[in-house]
Amino acid sequence: MLNLFVNGEGGLTAAGYALSAALLVLSLLAGLFLADREERKGFSVKQLAYCAMAVSLAYVASFIKVFKLPYGGSVTLLSMLFIVLVANWYGVKTGMLVGFAYGVLQFLQEPYFLSLFQVCCDYVLAFAALGLAGLFRGKKNGLLAGYLTAVLFRGVFHSLGGYLYWMDYMPENFPQALRNLYPIIYNYSYLLAEAAVTAAVIKIPAVEQALERIRRAAL
Repeated sequence: MLNLFVNGEGGLTAAGYALSAALLVLSLLAGLFLADREERKGFSVKQLAYCAMAVSLAYVASFIKVFKLPYGGSVTLLSMLFIVLVANWYGVKTGMLVGFAYGVLQFLQEPYFLSLFQVCCDYVLAFAALGLAGLFRGKKNGLLAGYLTAVLFRGVFHSLGGYLYWMDYMPENFPQALRNLYPIIYNYSYLLAEAAVTAAVIKIPAVEQALERIRRAAL
């Protein structure tokens, strides 16, 4: 049955892509349906539009790679920032839901299936964790603090998947003294590199002012 959705190289078949897209739509609808009444009442068409635009921009930006590592992971053109913005505007629940949707799109973009838990670690949980940026919503320097927190938690899930599934891909010339830290070093190398670039961009005065105007428009 699994062969119907996953090919021999760990990628998706046409049926696998269709199933993933269907699960994405159903999950988004379920998330809105299961939200409490006040949350659904406050989730306006405008907010839905901003969330959709954020996911779309993040997805497009994820294709623009500054550099890419050989076994997955890359520094992109600020792709995580768009999901973090949603969490900063609307809170953790909405941020995690949007992050989850983005994670499914990432799976569709570059699918690799070893097990259900591996997919959860590398795609679903890792990108949903970006919604934790909402913990700093409304606080001073909340966008920057939330962004860095989100990146750190995304790295936790990627590293967990690395320990469970990707240790066999460790290069032979990797220092043996650091062997046990390989998944952490590998994943945070590109995550923190993108975080440093994004943090620098966020703190540019003109960018700060523009993001604040967008935030007010989104609320």
